[in-house]
Amino acid sequence: MIFINDISPEIFKFGEFSLRWYGVFFALGIGLAYMFIRWVFVKEKFKVEDLDSIAIYLFFGLLIGARLGEVLFYDPKFFLANPAEIFKTWHGGLSSHGATIGLFIAYLLWTRLHKVPFAKYVDAIAMGIPITAFFVRVGNFFNSEIVGYKIADAGEKVSGVGVIFKQLGEDFPRHPAQLYEAFLLLAIFILMTFIYKKSRKKNPKLFFLFFFVGLYFSGRFFIEFYKDLHVLPDSFPLSMGQVLSIVPILLAAIYFIFFWKKKKR
Repeated sequence: MIFINDISPEIFKFGEFSLRWYGVFFALGIGLAYMFIRWVFVKEKFKVEDLDSIAIYLFFGLLIGARLGEVLFYDPKFFLANPAEIFKTWHGGLSSHGATIGLFIAYLLWTRLHKVPFAKYVDAIAMGIPITAFFVRVGNFFNSEIVGYKIADAGEKVSGVGVIFKQLGEDFPRHPAQLYEAFLLLAIFILMTFIYKKSRKKNPKLFFLFFFVGLYFSGRFFIEFYKDLHVLPDSFPLSMGQVLSIVPILLAAIYFIFFWKKKKR
């Protein structure tokens, strides 16, 4: 099955201003994530006023972390040679690993300044993150970026599903790696919501944080094999995304192996 992606990344353009699908999906993801986390706050009888304060920290942590992650992890030589490009986020380039670090630091900073235990709200926030990340990956698909490896040359038969990204000037199908990751995030969100509704009183603190971290970065590790992005030397068997996923996978494994069962007792 071959699908043709000839969607323009711009919804409309007026002079120098353009409204892009990526921005719309990004804003939608943040808004829906906030609404879901707020629902969890109300259900847990948390202070909703705290969420409004936390959301500001997380928003800036997300943007700054995602951009600096792109700069430091994926193309430091280019940005060192063109430092002004660091601030031009509309040219693309946000790192999910950088976003994760930025969110962690922002939330940690908020808890320290407000003298709130780190574990109090972190599970509720972790449950909402897949929503934003899902819409970001859909936005990547509309932008024809983070594409997968070529499946076949033009005119060849394709076994499975392939997408021709016309906006890239291509006539051969690739793996829709962005959608693979989007479906992974959607599945994780549905699973976490199901677990929360069924056994929210039984799960210990930090469960949903490490549940999300473990599943997402494990899935991301395997999806990276389909991405046409390799900023490390070609002789190295892993991509940068896989290397950066190893630490969170290990942290989640340590939690579930050594701490989760003890905390459940």
